[in-house]
Amino acid sequence: GDESEPGTFKDRYILEFDPHQLIEGVIISSYAIDCHHAFIYLRGEFIVGYERLLGALNEAKAKGYVGQNIFGKGYELKITIVRGAGAYICGEETGMLSSIEGGRGYPKVKPPFPAVSGVFGCPTIVNNVETICSVVHIMKNGPTWFRQWGTEKSPGFKLFCLSGDVNKPGLMEVPLATPLSKVIDHYGGGVKGKSVKAVIPGGSSSPLIKGDKVGDITMDYECLAANKTMLGSGAITVLNETRDVVSAIYNLMRFYHHESCGQCTPCREGTGWLEKLMHRFHHGHGHKSDIPLIWEITRNMQGKTICVLADAAVMPMQSYLGMFPEEFEAKCQD
Repeated sequence: GDESEPGTFKDRYILEFDPHQLIEGVIISSYAIDCHHAFIYLRGEFIVGYERLLGALNEAKAKGYVGQNIFGKGYELKITIVRGAGAYICGEETGMLSSIEGGRGYPKVKPPFPAVSGVFGCPTIVNNVETICSVVHIMKNGPTWFRQWGTEKSPGFKLFCLSGDVNKPGLMEVPLATPLSKVIDHYGGGVKGKSVKAVIPGGSSSPLIKGDKVGDITMDYECLAANKTMLGSGAITVLNETRDVVSAIYNLMRFYHHESCGQCTPCREGTGWLEKLMHRFHHGHGHKSDIPLIWEITRNMQGKTICVLADAAVMPMQSYLGMFPEEFEAKCQD
């Protein structure tokens, strides 16, 4: 529940409006793997979500769903709610485990993977709030029911967060493989402006889809992977023809530099370099020699760190620069 990806707000709605769904999913999943202590890790800014989840957990305890010898089955389960302190890096599974253990939110080297040695050295599975909530409905209705939506490799439905230049931004639950054009035009009320310039399909770290490709995209894992981007957190941000791509990526590079934990040199230094270079371009002081430098920096960051925060910064940087080079060149002094 440490939902910190820009443009993403699906888990927040679950926590605030249906916290019992999450608790039920945690109970089922814990019972299935014979786990006796579950942690729900929340983003620190989720005040209302925390209060409602805590209230729901206390109700579940009072009814005997959580605690000792649940319904006489000889099974016990403790659920602990942990509140983060607003660090994006704690959305990475091992960074979150470090935080739960009381340390700084530093990601850990893998292997060992959490399933072998996780929180406090115990075998641990880590799943997103939305995933755990899906368990409830699959157990209730069966896997065949769940698979009637989506595709063979992307079955079921998904929560999508729609924002940006659309007439009706908000949260929707639709089957996987729903056309992106339908998400924008039908559920989002159409683009606000004359045309779609680009779409961020899965949160800020996912590469762009250009506006002329929107009609070819379905919102499922395999289609987006085939188009060299990803479904990610399901956060769809629409950019219309008026948006400045350089300003948009400058905003993102500021975010990733600020959120880097600083443990790995390529990420700590690379995100700083990218922010400084994008600051220069944003204010119209770029140099043509900076463009190959940006490519070199991103190559030196990608795949060379403990976690994927560096990659999360590199993917949009390469995407924006590769798809709209003319906008960067227009902001060069020379």
